[in-house]
Amino acid sequence: MDAVSNWFRMHVLTWLEPPKQIEVIDIIQVALIAYFVYHFILWLKNTRAYTLLKGILLIVIFAVIATVIIIFQPELRRVLEQLGHKNPLTNLAMLGSSSENNDRFSDKTVNELVRASFDMGEVKTGALIVVEKEVKLEEYEKTGIPVDGVLTSQLLINIFEHNTPLHDGAVIVRGDRVVAATCYLPLTDNLSLSKNLGTRHRAGVGISEISDSLTIIVSEETGNVSYAMNGILHTGVSPSELREQLYQVQKITKTENTKSGRRGRGKNEKKSAR
Repeated sequence: MDAVSNWFRMHVLTWLEPPKQIEVIDIIQVALIAYFVYHFILWLKNTRAYTLLKGILLIVIFAVIATVIIIFQPELRRVLEQLGHKNPLTNLAMLGSSSENNDRFSDKTVNELVRASFDMGEVKTGALIVVEKEVKLEEYEKTGIPVDGVLTSQLLINIFEHNTPLHDGAVIVRGDRVVAATCYLPLTDNLSLSKNLGTRHRAGVGISEISDSLTIIVSEETGNVSYAMNGILHTGVSPSELREQLYQVQKITKTENTKSGRRGRGKNEKKSAR
């Protein structure tokens, strides 16, 4: 160890140290190098090599930009998808709507979602339910089978029952209706998620990364109920926690300071995936 330290001090630190004294020969050498470099650049500028050099420089710049785009491709794609999904006309319509009709879905739908999720969790029936908000999920809806049925706990349980034609894939909920089943969702690229989580959880997180939806996931292995929002997975939630989160999603107009009595029954304790 001492030998390595001595070698490093002798060959590296000594070389990095500035000269103790600048002599006349040093100034002459610097001046000569600057003179030759200056005239070389002038000569190069008046030849075809200068044009070639500019072309090579442009290629290098584009290569660097392309490399950056490739490295940040998932993040850029998510930003562009979110911008493309947002509709300013829809936002204006929401601002002009009356406060008496500002629910995305009814309280009955909230109760049915919670009941179905935990009933399936008790018997370890895997489920993936995407509750749509402002961002329309028509692209993923087209990958499944149209249902267009009123949402009830019995309907959801029947869809995800083992060995049924519709149990594989995700269900998309819009308002008070199940619009499609067996939908394919994008998987997340988040490497920080536990390796024990399967495709169902990764798909739930993936769709929440590119949209503002809330995704309910029921584990087939453990029966635990989780939900994903904004790319964050909250695992092992209780019925009250899930219901509280659905109530927050339910309202189109978010009122942070004025909350109704039913939303004041306790703070939502979020459990992030380990």
